[in-house]
Amino acid sequence: MKGVACIFYWILRRRYRVHIEGIERLKKSGAKLLLPNHPAHIDPQILTALVRLHCDFVPVVSEQFANLPFIGYFIRRQNAVVVSDLKFGNRDPNVLNTIVSGVLNAFENNKSVIIYPAGGIKHTSHEVIKNKQSVHAIVGQLPEHVTILGVRIHGLWGSMWSVAWNGKRPNFLWCMTKGIFYFFLNLVFFLPKRNVRIEFVDITTEVQGIAHMDRQNFNSKLEEFYNVAGPEKVCYLKHGFFFPKLRKMYPENLTG
Repeated sequence: MKGVACIFYWILRRRYRVHIEGIERLKKSGAKLLLPNHPAHIDPQILTALVRLHCDFVPVVSEQFANLPFIGYFIRRQNAVVVSDLKFGNRDPNVLNTIVSGVLNAFENNKSVIIYPAGGIKHTSHEVIKNKQSVHAIVGQLPEHVTILGVRIHGLWGSMWSVAWNGKRPNFLWCMTKGIFYFFLNLVFFLPKRNVRIEFVDITTEVQGIAHMDRQNFNSKLEEFYNVAGPEKVCYLKHGFFFPKLRKMYPENLTG
């Protein structure tokens, strides 16, 4: 899988100029709980490819993506913890227990885990977690040897993979199809570059200090971590090196 991740990361970097801060924290040995913000459908692809180069991990993934053709195969190969999705008519009354037990099992095997506290891509320039409960439940049972890394991802708000593109949740497969088309349209090496910053921060002590809080206050503290720089500025970027400069209006239905 590491070889596949290396190739995929190389492909992604034809479009994304990735700046990484705190990579030494990711490279450090031992199990880690990675908690990223979620600006777009593309950031898990960038992050998981990057993380796979440095450590073995288990992702927590919606069945929407785990059941996709081809992509789902690689997700399942990573022993992903698959979460049922109500949008597909599947309701698992024990979904929280499924997530927590899957995560704790990964830690017992000294594997790291990636889970998104918000549970989905953001719909405003701020990261909003609301009343999601998975991470709050996990940290309450976290083994002492696990390091918690907060992951802040910036630069994707305005991507075609984000809600900021047209005010609606983007269709994953359609974006993937367009991405492949643009990849070859730009002769592989001439894609206009989007700057993306990924910051790995050790927040173990901070999270342990708020683990006793109720869920809403706990989530509010995580939101403060992700939104420390304020609202993310939208960035629209053309998809072809020979295209004119992209002039696009921010969707009117988005309030922030």
